[in-house]
Amino acid sequence: MFKGFANIFKVPDLRNKILFTFLILFVYRLGAHIPTPGINADVLLSFMERQASQGTLLAFYDLFAGGAFSKATVFALGIMPYISASIIIQLLTVVVPQFEKLQKEGESGRKKLTQYTRFGTVLIAIVQSAGMSIWLKSGALASGMNMVILPSPLFQILTVITFTTGTMFIMWLGEQISEYGIGNGISIIIFVGIVARVVPSMIELLTLVTKGQIPIVRVIIMFAIAIGVTALVVVLTLAARKIPIQYPKQIRGRRMTQATKSYLPLRVNTAGVIPIIFGQAVIMLPATLTMAIRNEAFSNAITKYFSSGSPLYILAYAALIIFFTYFYTAIQFNPVDIAENMKKYGGFIPGKRPGKKTADYIDSILSKLTLIGAVYLAAIAVLPMILIRALQIPPGIGYMMGGTSIMILVGVALDTLQQVESQLVMRHYEGFMKRGKIKSRYV
Repeated sequence: MFKGFANIFKVPDLRNKILFTFLILFVYRLGAHIPTPGINADVLLSFMERQASQGTLLAFYDLFAGGAFSKATVFALGIMPYISASIIIQLLTVVVPQFEKLQKEGESGRKKLTQYTRFGTVLIAIVQSAGMSIWLKSGALASGMNMVILPSPLFQILTVITFTTGTMFIMWLGEQISEYGIGNGISIIIFVGIVARVVPSMIELLTLVTKGQIPIVRVIIMFAIAIGVTALVVVLTLAARKIPIQYPKQIRGRRMTQATKSYLPLRVNTAGVIPIIFGQAVIMLPATLTMAIRNEAFSNAITKYFSSGSPLYILAYAALIIFFTYFYTAIQFNPVDIAENMKKYGGFIPGKRPGKKTADYIDSILSKLTLIGAVYLAAIAVLPMILIRALQIPPGIGYMMGGTSIMILVGVALDTLQQVESQLVMRHYEGFMKRGKIKSRYV
């Protein structure tokens, strides 16, 4: 494995991609510390610390923003508006024929959909930043200290421009990573945002253990849960059902190709970490509404019923993950197209007639695997949350050790390592594993 990491720097193109990715991530983390003008950072931070101790959705939103939300920096909204826009556009490709047509047009259609996603991101960011500016302007601590130094309409306009521009800049950074760096840019930005919260959470945990507020036994159990969840995520992420495919002898020109055997790998978790990320984007909607709707009764109800680990939160979150697992799998994997391509090149599944019978067979297997994958994703996300709550671990620390964070961290890390390994193998260098290889979920 260490030799594989050393080989990275022997390939100029791969080395440049990785260095470029780190440079972009440095810019992203730098922006997460640039404060927005006119905000009393100390008052806001005190409020967010109280939110974190209560395990509210605002604190969870801050996790995905890499701590930028609690400091109201220029990147306070994070990448969530872009994810919300992506969800809306992908839903439209299912229900609106024009969007479905664009999706099937190949590269040109995808560019159009990407453009619509960008426009949607701007609109959502404007709405969210406007709501946040109202929330900041009217927010105050029990001591009477205001979050905004000089509340005025000019502050609201400046905040909307700053937050919206910050979100668009993050989106651009993610696109640059995807195009010129290594890995999926948006996923890596979310990955880095979560990792940025690891050190503060571990310091908080160590402080609580030192003061005797958390028994060491609970900490050991919590880490055991985290290790177990990580192992389960790795195993089920790489798990696949291999459907055998045969290609008969064919005569092409004056050459005869030999009959070959291959297989179609159907992943248990075809959708990857997307359902987790999409589920989080939707579950955070109530927290966004509390910023725009300044109603104490509404805010108290959201805090009570949608705090992390509450029964309603768990049920809603699990249902969203299951829905988005089926939805994203249906978008990414079309059994009819697979069957037609196999028929086109003479391939067939033993015992199944080419065409519709093959498509139905693939669809039946995919449906069963998707059910397993959806239940597994939902269980990975909510069960550690329940256990950590039972152990009375502070929510801020529990977020880091929970299944959602671990699933995103492991999933993004595996995908990125797979891309790096494929680049090494393509250039005849040894990868990270001497036996076998890291398998992508998207093969």
